[in-house]
Amino acid sequence: MAGLGPTELLMLGGFLIFAVLVVIGVISLARTAARNRGEHVPQPPPALSYDLERRVRALTDAGRLLHAIKLIRQETTLGLKEAKLAAEAIAAGRPLSASPGRPVSPLIGTLAGRARELKASGRFEQAVHLVRGETGMGQAEAAAFVNALEPEADTA
Repeated sequence: MAGLGPTELLMLGGFLIFAVLVVIGVISLARTAARNRGEHVPQPPPALSYDLERRVRALTDAGRLLHAIKLIRQETTLGLKEAKLAAEAIAAGRPLSASPGRPVSPLIGTLAGRARELKASGRFEQAVHLVRGETGMGQAEAAAFVNALEPEADTA
């Protein structure tokens, strides 16, 4: 490179380094975009049969979450992630099915409705844990909240 001084060589080298970094950045962005196109947005857990939910609840109550996930996967078309979400929802007291012969309460999706369902099924401590987890209340406050919940009036 005859005729180029040190300043010109330094500028040319800087330009080449800059160009290489731009190309690497573009390739990295393209790969990230390609990966993100294939991402699956998790859906809410589907409704499970009452019988399946009852068996899953028995397993989660016994501390056998992995067995509960396996059961859900065996009896549904859910993938691992969705089955795990469904099992965790059941364990947390968020029913995914309607009880036979009883309509789903409009309050079932609310914190009070879920805590009321847990309390009614004799799972007071789990109801308190649910309230503490979702509100940040202390043990005494959450227990007072759950104690104050009245049984749902039977509309049938």
